[in-house]
Amino acid sequence: MPETLAKLLSEAFLPHPPRLLGVAVSGGSDSMALLKLLQAFCKTESISLRAVTVDHGLRPEAADEAAFVSRYCASIGVPHDTLVWGKWAGAGNLQNSARLARYEHMADWAKRHGITTIATGHTVDDQAETVLMRLARRSGVDGLSAIQHRVLRHGVTWVRPLLKARREILRAYLREGAVRWINDPSNENEVFDRIKARKVLELLNPLGIDAEALGEVAENMAEARKSLEWQTFLAAKHVVSVQAGAVVLAEVGFRLQPAEIRRRLMIKAINWITGRVYAPRRGALANVFTALETGQAATVGGCHIRRIGGRIWIFREYNAVRDLEAATNELWDDRWKLSLVLPDEMDDHLKVRALGASGLKQCSDWRITGRPYVVLQSTPAVWRGEILVAAPLAGCAKIWHAELDETPDDFFATLLSH
Repeated sequence: MPETLAKLLSEAFLPHPPRLLGVAVSGGSDSMALLKLLQAFCKTESISLRAVTVDHGLRPEAADEAAFVSRYCASIGVPHDTLVWGKWAGAGNLQNSARLARYEHMADWAKRHGITTIATGHTVDDQAETVLMRLARRSGVDGLSAIQHRVLRHGVTWVRPLLKARREILRAYLREGAVRWINDPSNENEVFDRIKARKVLELLNPLGIDAEALGEVAENMAEARKSLEWQTFLAAKHVVSVQAGAVVLAEVGFRLQPAEIRRRLMIKAINWITGRVYAPRRGALANVFTALETGQAATVGGCHIRRIGGRIWIFREYNAVRDLEAATNELWDDRWKLSLVLPDEMDDHLKVRALGASGLKQCSDWRITGRPYVVLQSTPAVWRGEILVAAPLAGCAKIWHAELDETPDDFFATLLSH
């Protein structure tokens, strides 16, 4: 059994292991088994290992559980840090809010320590539960591919090396090594969808619908997802250009694509422009395509979508950025960098804001750029009070230059990553 589990780690990290590796440890059996396995693996492969625990501050026992992990890490010589969240406002989905906060906190922690890869203890049991929950939401290929073995999020690579291992196998491994773990009482609380799915899975076992079967479904869907992503990438190379921070689709070529490829291109464009991680809701996306069919404009998730001159422009919605202001040495809208051709001309009284209609009135040559009026309104401009100093994307550059923090090539790269 230890050899089989160790093989999963080798498959996940070799032949090019990270120099530094983080591991998320809650104190539960899955993460404790991962920690113990990684401690031996990293020693063999000369990898520096550092553990982290997130105390969500939602249960009084959480601090003690983090201390338990810290003591165990000290006993095996693994540095450990505890991060405290405790900011849930009491509204919305608790487990989802905690999960998102956990990833953000751990990503920040990793960057502080120069760690680019974090391992988590997800198992095939987690995979099966996720598939069931996604089925209940009527998910498509992406949803049913469920938990991925490796994913980039918040600038950190997250690896799930035990995604093919059963929880009971990991517990047997811990018992064999006399390693304790903590049972979280919330794992029995059927208020949460994941616990309901866990209970339902027990009832489905007689039909052959067990963790391994659903894990295989997820693997099959993951392969289908990769194929769709590749086809989306190939389609984008023929129909997509990036102009003034907008994604522009050649309308005829776009309409010739299958519906699923059109949907993926639209989602990727919206997310790339707005920095969103998750796709817009299905209904909102359907409204976008209905609007395009009838020649109407649409807005979704802070993006404006409009047919102009045989092309479909997907660009930042002006209302989403009209109140944003940044210093000239800061990112504006988390994506635009403005710089001076002559740095000595910097003026601390200048601010970056959206160009807007009032700014365009001060740009007499905006038409020579070939960029639509409505697109230019949400582009960055340099202001001194209400006086426009420069609008680099609207033909009023003067000594200013505007560029995206991410290049157009980065957009195409997102089509092959998730």
